[in-house]
Amino acid sequence: MDQGTGMSTHCEIQDKGDRLVVINRNAARRNALSPDFTAGLRSALAQATAAPRIASVIVTGEGGFFCAGGDLTVLQNAGQMTEAQRRGRIADLAQLMREVMGCARPVIAAVDGGAAGAGFSLAFACDLIVAARDAKFTAAYVNAGLVPDGGLTGSLMAALPPALASEIALTGRPVGAERLHALGAINELTEPGQALEAANALADRLAQGPAEAQASIKKLMVGARAQLMEQQFEAETPHMARALAGSEAAEGMAAFLTKRPAEYARLRLAAGGGAAPSETAN
Repeated sequence: MDQGTGMSTHCEIQDKGDRLVVINRNAARRNALSPDFTAGLRSALAQATAAPRIASVIVTGEGGFFCAGGDLTVLQNAGQMTEAQRRGRIADLAQLMREVMGCARPVIAAVDGGAAGAGFSLAFACDLIVAARDAKFTAAYVNAGLVPDGGLTGSLMAALPPALASEIALTGRPVGAERLHALGAINELTEPGQALEAANALADRLAQGPAEAQASIKKLMVGARAQLMEQQFEAETPHMARALAGSEAAEGMAAFLTKRPAEYARLRLAAGGGAAPSETAN
């Protein structure tokens, strides 16, 4: 039975009695992360931890897409921030992932369409992932001249073979939900548009289990990942802070927003003092 709904500009929290459903309502930006959504998610995670009646938290996005990660129209201004401000943004995302992992109740990602950048980080910080079989997961950071944050490199190395983890992070090419499911990194595949329904069925099963035992099991499971994730949170901060203010990020984000290919090869050659490709001899 529904206990009520909380709604803010970009976050809806549905209290279903034995679960909370947190919906990112920012479809115009493919559910890019916003302060409004992250505040709502944090509130839901804290509420779930404090209330044994809540057996799980489901995180999803409206409009057929889970989360596109950071909003590049906002990140474009990072070059004008101080390094301390850039580090603060990165630390805030890391803290959100800690809160997802630290919630006493299982957190389920219901992924339709896809998850990119920090949205990929968020999905893989969750305990369980249900995804539409046509969903794509993209570590899009490198495409914008950026470095993964939100602990994504740690999550990928923990969940996947190293060669695939490196391919995902270094190339920025999407990887399909079916491939990730075959490797055991996704719990369940659904038909398109049915991820939330399947996540609710999983939540039904969790709600029939013992709250204290499940909380202890989650704590033990997360504990096995915590050291790796903390190392990555710390290690990724200076790299991402530097990348946000760099010429590659400026080029990558401008290219994405103007829908043109990024000219990273020219930046690489300029840094090395070489000639542009069109100026070299055959």
